[in-house]
Amino acid sequence: MSGTIAGSDGRQRCRWCAAAPEYLAYHDTEWGFPVDDDRRLFEKICLEGFQSGLSWRTILAKRENFRSAFHHFDFRTIARFDESDVERLLKDEGIVRHRGKIEAVINNAQRAIELVGREGSLANYFWKYEPANPGKPQSASTSQESIALSKNLKKLGWKFVGPTTVFAFMQAMGLINDHADGCAVRDEVELARKNFGR
Repeated sequence: MSGTIAGSDGRQRCRWCAAAPEYLAYHDTEWGFPVDDDRRLFEKICLEGFQSGLSWRTILAKRENFRSAFHHFDFRTIARFDESDVERLLKDEGIVRHRGKIEAVINNAQRAIELVGREGSLANYFWKYEPANPGKPQSASTSQESIALSKNLKKLGWKFVGPTTVFAFMQAMGLINDHADGCAVRDEVELARKNFGR
């Protein structure tokens, strides 16, 4: 089981969650469990954009700061942000201060409202890209579906949504179960996915 590592409780988990202490709870209770809440979906795609070029540990450590700064990722509120909000966020030491990424969140909030108007919810849209036959767990950083989703989001005007960013989003939000074979959480995620109302 090279894809797993034993935790202090003896449970086998995905090897990556041993890289930082804060990964453990995230791995056990969030990563891969299916999500249909539009706010959480929007938050995650934004945070994956902020992660671009950085580690997930950096973003996870700042997640509560991001939530405060971006009104808990309420995209209807963020869509009304203006240049004064951008300047405020660029001074916020609790988040990643990158103008392009901050402006992308505001842009994407506006695009999210448009998408909800057309699709009914972000969940309705994103779950259309759930792979029918996902590959071997943790064997890829993109997929046919993440490439298609990325391409469509860009066509709709979204930013910082490349195929790798979108694939990480799909892993985290449960569109695929990418927990390693032998990981104790894999079966929990599979059960959650089985009972998930698409």
